Amino acid sequence: MAKQSTIARSKKTPKFSSRIVRRCFICGRKYGYIRKFDICRIHFRELANAGLLPGIKKSSW
Repeated sequence: MAKQSTIARSKKTPKFSSRIVRRCFICGRKYGYIRKFDICRIHFRELANAGLLPGIKKSSW
């Protein structure tokens, strides 16, 4: 869980566009971020296994 100050700092518009930090909106994690769903890989897996993400299903072969 990221500190509230780092989450607030990342929400501000940066001086340069290359400084944008995308974070998971649930926990604030910046690594393992999946841009299409706006969440980190950990929460993606939890929500997908629970069936809360439409169009995502666990593969098995």
